[in-house]
Amino acid sequence: MIAAPIRPAIPQLDQLTGLRGIAAWFVVLYHVRLATTGLFPPTMIDVFAKGYLAVDLFFMLSGFVMWLNYGARLRADGWPGARRFWWKRVARIWPLHLLVLAAMIAFAAVLVATGRSTAGYPFAELPLHILLLQNWGFTADLAWNHPAWSISTELAAYLLFPALVLAARWETMALTSLALVAAFLLAGLHSVFALAGYSELGMAIPQLGLWRCLAGFATGSVLALVWQRLEGGRGRTAVSFGLVSVALAVGGIAADLPETAFVPAAFATGLLALALGTGPFARLLASSPLQWLGDLSYATYLSHFFLFILFKIVFVDDDGMLGAGELGLFLAVVLAASAALFHGFEKPAQRWLNARAPRGFGRDTLKAPS
Repeated sequence: MIAAPIRPAIPQLDQLTGLRGIAAWFVVLYHVRLATTGLFPPTMIDVFAKGYLAVDLFFMLSGFVMWLNYGARLRADGWPGARRFWWKRVARIWPLHLLVLAAMIAFAAVLVATGRSTAGYPFAELPLHILLLQNWGFTADLAWNHPAWSISTELAAYLLFPALVLAARWETMALTSLALVAAFLLAGLHSVFALAGYSELGMAIPQLGLWRCLAGFATGSVLALVWQRLEGGRGRTAVSFGLVSVALAVGGIAADLPETAFVPAAFATGLLALALGTGPFARLLASSPLQWLGDLSYATYLSHFFLFILFKIVFVDDDGMLGAGELGLFLAVVLAASAALFHGFEKPAQRWLNARAPRGFGRDTLKAPS
């Protein structure tokens, strides 16, 4: 009898889960910011207005986590392992996306039946949204559940990820070479935006969002390789990366550089600092409450946009402004809905699909990462 191959242990970086939870709520605040101008000073609204950058952090986190969880397995299994990887990722992202989209379709049907405008709900584009192809350059504007654009581009990254893993012997590359690859990816991202005439990452999402995701995801994968090399010497290395991240952010803002020129690099070095870190900030992000928010983050991210549409209809006056009580109620609704969706649908649906992988997409015994 031939023994099953030994699988490498999957690293547990709980601080990254907590970071994902905070990032999801930053996106929520981004989408409600214009309704809170009477509650917060302009400087705070300006901070909320940068909430779209959390999506770029998501992309890097996703590439980082995918490499740590699947890089070695895909290297060992080759293309047959790619089919298993794809099924697991579809089982992770598609069911909840489809549920929220179905709720929005029902809402749009009510609008049609009552003679109201369905602007923003183009029925002709529904096949693209159902298949998560809507942000692959097929549409000119965001529609239906706007946050799902990034899930569409993540699907593209997942499809390409096995090819990235198998393209080179990445694990044999020197740290300098890996750093150059990451720098090339970030420079390429900036160049794409600059050539298109844009300086901010949140611009022209239907046209540039795919490249934004692929560059961030690939950079995160390279960062995971760097982390694996540096894991044994955390401490000072984490502090060094943290200082570089702060310097990039402060220097870029002070010099009024295009956002695309420094924010991704600041995120990349900050992500390495956090992944390597064992200090108070890393422990705070790894705390139970933030872990919980991180577990709920996908449900928070996908549901909050539609929930805000419904909330405004029921609770908000014609001026569209939220009072303190209304804002608190909305955030509580999003949190409760996220918990209900995560425990009641997202995880059960993921388990159901993983247990029914088609022939040739066989299952393995390792727990699928979130």
